[in-house]
Amino acid sequence: MAVKKIFSVIGEDERQRGAARSLESLGYPVVGASEVYRADYILLPLPLDPDREALAHILEAARPGALALGGKISPQVYAQARQAGVEILDYYDREELVVLNVVPTAEGCLEILMRELAVTLWESPILILGYGRVAQGVAQRLAALGARVTVAARNPAARALARSRGLEAVSMEALPGALRENLAVVNTIPALILTEERLEEMKPDCLVVDLASKPGGVDLGAAARQGIRTIQALSLPARCAPETAGRLVAQTVLTMLEEKGEEVL
Repeated sequence: MAVKKIFSVIGEDERQRGAARSLESLGYPVVGASEVYRADYILLPLPLDPDREALAHILEAARPGALALGGKISPQVYAQARQAGVEILDYYDREELVVLNVVPTAEGCLEILMRELAVTLWESPILILGYGRVAQGVAQRLAALGARVTVAARNPAARALARSRGLEAVSMEALPGALRENLAVVNTIPALILTEERLEEMKPDCLVVDLASKPGGVDLGAAARQGIRTIQALSLPARCAPETAGRLVAQTVLTMLEEKGEEVL
């Protein structure tokens, strides 16, 4: 009987633990960082930065021929892997993981809105900035709960898509008026959109949930000075649904290994 390949799952966040449990449920031996020298595959966290989990030391301890996989790998991490002689692949380059990751992100956003607002989402006017995958996932779920959703997007095609799905849609030039009319704003644009000037146009009790990657889309200093409640909601899948998030990572990694021709048993 063939022996299962060994995974070393690095990181102590709940998503990594969920990924480890998912692999173990499929029969794969899973070890931690202290036994990385035994592993055929090294599963690294998402996002992956050069200082996390003493990464250089972990890569140097890997056995010859081991394959590492991480998420949102920076150029510095690629350089560390080359120096250690370890091949490294980015599982967040995979379309299926990015698409499915929208689900826990959107659900996490709704959980924040329901917790922080004193009213129901039903009939609440909510503005979404941008209309990419995450924005679409949030908008779809808000609309299903009866929220009055408006999308602000630069791209006319994105606005048309939002309208075709029964949402209101405005251009970014119309943003000042839209900001004044909404109870909550969800930002998905990874650029400074909510400047001090824009924040001044919002209702004093407006809630801002920023889903964009660092540095985000909100002038946090200006928001604090103006008393605008702002929540930076990063890595929601790992925080709100770590078991699902970990399982999605594990499934993606196994697919990548199979496509690479690895004997993943």
